[in-house]
Amino acid sequence: MSHAVYSQPMEYAWYCARTKQKREFIAAGNLRKNLGMDVFLPRLRIERATQRGAVRVIEPLFPGYIFVRCVLEEKINEIKYTNGISTLVHFGLEIPKVADSIIEELQKYFEAEEPMTVENHLLPGEEVEVAEGAFAGMSAYVLRSLPARQRIQVLLDILGQSTPVEVNRNSVVPARNSLAYMAPILAAPAMARI
Repeated sequence: MSHAVYSQPMEYAWYCARTKQKREFIAAGNLRKNLGMDVFLPRLRIERATQRGAVRVIEPLFPGYIFVRCVLEEKINEIKYTNGISTLVHFGLEIPKVADSIIEELQKYFEAEEPMTVENHLLPGEEVEVAEGAFAGMSAYVLRSLPARQRIQVLLDILGQSTPVEVNRNSVVPARNSLAYMAPILAAPAMARI
């Protein structure tokens, strides 16, 4: 049986934990309540496509990941077996620290862990999903913004033809959160990020 290699022995540090799908809030709550640990879960208030149209929801900045501060050697097993946690982010056998400077920078923008409201400024070429109207559920690409009319022009695939269509700006949402995939990168050893 192999054992993980720790970044630095016996000191408080931030680590990145992978959560089970859609369990970020549960994992963070359990680590705080049951283990008394510092947990950082930056969140965004954004618009998402639903069957009822575009609605504002609160989602993690890094879906599937949370940051936890602890002396890893003392808490590793408790963290691993916490409800909502899948694993600690690791590279081979190494469980790297997340630099304090990275967490501090994120905390400047997410004070008191209040969700940051993100206004969607859609750019040409960006993939969106139509959330309401006749084209609900369809993917499209933004061609241009028409701010005076609160509309955008998108390129939809209709019956095999790429067709430009004007839709209400509030009826589309970005197809994905591009920041969502950065949490493991933030935990990567410095050399791996160069």
